[in-house]
Amino acid sequence: MFKRIYMLIIFSLSLCLSVSAQKKDNPTVNIPLPKIDENVPSGWSKGGNNPGDYIIGMDKSESTKGNSSAFIKSKPGTPDGFCTLDQILAADNYRGERVRLSGFVKAKFIAGWAGLWMRVQNRNGRDLSFDNMEKRPIIGTSDWIKYEVVLDVPVYSDFISFGVLLNGKGQVWVDNLKLETVGIDVPVTDQIKEKNYQDRVSPKNLDFEESMTR
Repeated sequence: MFKRIYMLIIFSLSLCLSVSAQKKDNPTVNIPLPKIDENVPSGWSKGGNNPGDYIIGMDKSESTKGNSSAFIKSKPGTPDGFCTLDQILAADNYRGERVRLSGFVKAKFIAGWAGLWMRVQNRNGRDLSFDNMEKRPIIGTSDWIKYEVVLDVPVYSDFISFGVLLNGKGQVWVDNLKLETVGIDVPVTDQIKEKNYQDRVSPKNLDFEESMTR
């Protein structure tokens, strides 16, 4: 009887030591895997410089037309950086055209800023034109409002990316986006063009005495 109890104790101790050794050799044992955001709309991607501080999803209770919209919402606390809901496509069908991205956006308690955005690049990753509405930001709380971004797509363009972004606390919804070509009578909102050519009516620094970019 005592011998049998003694053998059971020895077996139990051996089993505990074996499990402990497995945990030591494999540090991933019993460590939960990170949760994957499963609510990104089909055809879209979650991006930005700190997407982990935000949640992207679909909202069937908010829409301007149809049954649902997409949203970006900051997680509790103070987010660091921004998050985008975006997609990228080849520029083939838009080269040499002026393109407008338009859509409806709703905002709630946005402490930072939000906006539609579009970027045109070549295959080397150089930005050819870009606008993210930073100079006319969506802030605070507002109902559905239509916004637009307009860029030229040079003939040597390779990619167009676009979407909506949120920078800071709050929530932004987006619905019924439209990407279309427009005439040259529609003014562009290009931040790169504005930066490079604003007030540039005469040559600058021809004698190279100004060493710093201004």
